[in-house]
Amino acid sequence: MSQWSVIYDGFDPAAERARETLCTLGNGYFATRGAVPEAAADGVHYPGTYVAGCYDRLESHVAGRTFENEDLVNVPNWLALTFRVDQGDWFDMAGAELLGNRHELDLERGALTRRLRFVDPAGRTTSVVQRRLVSMADPHVAALETTFVAEDWSGRLCVRAALDGRITNRGVERYRDLSGAHLEPVSSGHDAEEIAWLQMQTASSRIRVAEAMRIRAPGAISRRFDCTASWVGVDLDLDLKAGVPVTVEKAIALHTSLDRAIGESLLAATTRIRHAGDFAQLLDQHVLAWKQIRRSGRTTLTGARAIGEEPQKTLDLYAFHILQTLSTHTTDLDVGVPARGLSGEAYRGHVFWDELFVFPFLTLRLPEVARALLMYRWRRLPQARWAAEAAGYRGAMYPWQSGSDGRDETQQWHLNPRSGRWLPDNSHLQRHVGIAVAHNVWLYYQATGDLAFLSSHGAEMLLDIALFWSTLATFDDSDQRYQIRGVMGPDEYHDGYPASSTPGIDNNAYTNVMVAWLMRRALEALRLIPVHRRDELRERLGLSDADLSRFEDMTRRMRVDFHGRGVISQFEGYDQLAEFDWAGYRAKYGDIRRLDRILESEGSDVRLFQVSKQADVLMLFFLLSKDELTRVMADLGYSLKPDDILRTVEYYLARTSHGSTLSAVVHAWVLSRTDRHASWRFFLDALASDVADTPGGTTAEGIHLGAMAGCVDLVQRCYTGLEIGGDVLRLDPRLPRELAALELTLRYRGHWGVTVRCTQEELIVGLPASAAAPITVALDEKTATLPPGETWQVRLTPARSHRRPQMPPG
Repeated sequence: MSQWSVIYDGFDPAAERARETLCTLGNGYFATRGAVPEAAADGVHYPGTYVAGCYDRLESHVAGRTFENEDLVNVPNWLALTFRVDQGDWFDMAGAELLGNRHELDLERGALTRRLRFVDPAGRTTSVVQRRLVSMADPHVAALETTFVAEDWSGRLCVRAALDGRITNRGVERYRDLSGAHLEPVSSGHDAEEIAWLQMQTASSRIRVAEAMRIRAPGAISRRFDCTASWVGVDLDLDLKAGVPVTVEKAIALHTSLDRAIGESLLAATTRIRHAGDFAQLLDQHVLAWKQIRRSGRTTLTGARAIGEEPQKTLDLYAFHILQTLSTHTTDLDVGVPARGLSGEAYRGHVFWDELFVFPFLTLRLPEVARALLMYRWRRLPQARWAAEAAGYRGAMYPWQSGSDGRDETQQWHLNPRSGRWLPDNSHLQRHVGIAVAHNVWLYYQATGDLAFLSSHGAEMLLDIALFWSTLATFDDSDQRYQIRGVMGPDEYHDGYPASSTPGIDNNAYTNVMVAWLMRRALEALRLIPVHRRDELRERLGLSDADLSRFEDMTRRMRVDFHGRGVISQFEGYDQLAEFDWAGYRAKYGDIRRLDRILESEGSDVRLFQVSKQADVLMLFFLLSKDELTRVMADLGYSLKPDDILRTVEYYLARTSHGSTLSAVVHAWVLSRTDRHASWRFFLDALASDVADTPGGTTAEGIHLGAMAGCVDLVQRCYTGLEIGGDVLRLDPRLPRELAALELTLRYRGHWGVTVRCTQEELIVGLPASAAAPITVALDEKTATLPPGETWQVRLTPARSHRRPQMPPG
């Protein structure tokens, strides 16, 4: 089978929902899970279609409390299509004698094909081939083609195609006590020939969602339409003859009242579907569009030790999901980066800091999409300012979870499914999300040189976020340093100190160091932009000379705690917590990724122990190069020697449970310079997180977009040693020995098609002849100006030996 195909054979009810997630098709505007068309939501299947930015808010009453949650809405199911032979039962895989059930996800063409063979209770054998697409050429169109063959019989077949608005958000088990009925009926109907429509409205946000379907079945004996307020369908009677294929085409158009350049969503949907081509035309247009966008996304691996095709295919699958969640169509939308993509309902479709892991891929492949996503954050500056003001601070305080309008969507209570108890949720204290926004702004500027964006929007975000941190921090006269108290770092296990009634921890190293970094970037942005814009921003934000002086002072005086022999403390007092019995708990539970849930169910508290859910301190080594981190720490008055870095990595490597899919990405990155074999192991762990739905995994609830993008970025920037800054494209390849070579194509500073090829022995960088100007490239102390149409080839010195950090116990 093609190297571009991901194939699932058979029918495994336990794995069906995870497969549906991974077979999601989308185009950046909307996406549809890979559920079989005849399925309804039950314990096995979960059909779902999600429109980017389509949120709705409902109240729920659970355990004596009232919750308000905003969800990414599961809109009407356009895919619905079932069939029956004669007057038998409608087809159901669970009750059929299956002879074959294969799904093939074609990553090259962006299409999903299902091949089904079954024997019905009367002993008749029927084969079905279904092809579907969610058009990358027209973001409002999708289509399903179904071909039936009666292999050993002739007779009547009835096909029912529908638009089903009787949909609720019920895709996540632990949310099922919460309200999920987001859709209310508005209109349904059909014409006399082949088109039917359904319009629904979200309960509180009042977004109108319209779908129009066109059904074509040449030779159909009859068709009967049926409409209710929330459902519209058509029954087609077909006369099948043994061995003769009969095809039914279903095409749909989807619009919402959020769309631009339309008058009304239902009129837009019906008009668009009347002008849509047949399935073959739609497929050709879609494949061409995928071919064009796919050029931006591929990274090619060559194995030195027979790594096989799976790492490459998984990498292609993950790039595929990134591109169909955040495509060129995203540039016209006011949307952010949903942590679980558009493939499920986990995290309620909210936008977190996971975008920190997605932006490096986008800025170097689709910078126009990255810019559009930054505008999502810029448009929500007013909400971030109001949140800061309400908390008693200046500047912009971005929320941990964001949805439609930028208010804080973080839940106040969460369910521990292991104990069944609802517990207070303090994750709103992860103020470091603002640092992630700032980092993405700076990364975009470095990769594109887009000074116009920095001047018009980016600098304002950087300065407002810096202003927030400058007022949150307090100056301690006793040690003459700035402290930040009452926050959470990336490690979500520690939302407070043991036995403390006040949530939050003090002087989280990741937060404090990145705040020092942020202050320098904010001041640099202010210097880079035109003088008139600089004066405008200072007036608008009320930035005084004293404020800027404080920014500068914070680059030199942020507090960072250490313990032992130069180990950076995750937060003040971390080293005073108890050591944890890793071996005992692994022996007892096996999978201990979610130690917080395990310990709470035992009546204990994860905050008592030196354990981390995911990389926290080590995020510093992920976001900042060794030189940059050393420079930031030196400016703060701390000497960070190579041995200190090694000891810090060892310390937290032995104390991290990897309860987040992002953790393996960060550890693979950090270890790439000290133990490449261990780095490769973590890379493979990260790759497996979704495709293998690792124990305790939640792929069935939606992809992990940050982890997927992080895997691609490990190859794109980490193993190539790619850094961008000072108008120089720097590379420092460190390939794991399992890799013979890797190749990728980048967009850099307005140049299309910058090629990078790394092997164990050499580095080759190419600039296409169409480039408008030379670029500067560097490796170690070697620097070259690369003219258009030329390549730069450098032999690599043998890698230095590195001490291997201790791997986690067990």
